Amino acid sequence: MLISGKILPLDRSNIDTDQIIPARYLTGISKTGYGAHLLEDVPHTTINDPKYKDAVVLLTRENFGSGSSREHAVWAIMDRGFKAVVAISFARIFEENCYNNGLVPVKLKQEEVDILFKENECEIDVVNQIVKTPQWGVFTFDLDPLKKEFILRGGFLKFMESKVSKVKQWEKQH
Repeated sequence: MLISGKILPLDRSNIDTDQIIPARYLTGISKTGYGAHLLEDVPHTTINDPKYKDAVVLLTRENFGSGSSREHAVWAIMDRGFKAVVAISFARIFEENCYNNGLVPVKLKQEEVDILFKENECEIDVVNQIVKTPQWGVFTFDLDPLKKEFILRGGFLKFMESKVSKVKQWEKQH
């Protein structure tokens, strides 16, 4: 799985889930429609700058996704077209929600994130766990092997769907 394209820079730390998708929009259980309100209440972001319209990588600082457990935050990011979020660190529940929904959470060192803020685009190779930059080289990142499978299959539920036939086969044999 390769993610290649523009980076949307969000040069901030401690962006919480209420900033990612304000609570006033949490009126449904559908995974769509939230992207229009992504980061709506965060002042001075580039989220609506036309030059980042097609960005597929959201780049931020540490502790991204803190606050309440809100799967809608991941849905909003994905609904806006992002395939990955690159940060120094993530709130644990937000990171789990990324894996469960197929959004790639990439943790890099602070100096590597600093370098990415100088770039306009990058390529993320999920299988080999590397981020390639046009000017600055390659950075590696870690993914839990099982959770990496969730991402490669499109999220936890799709991963589980892929196991149904094996479970049914096992049931027949036992």
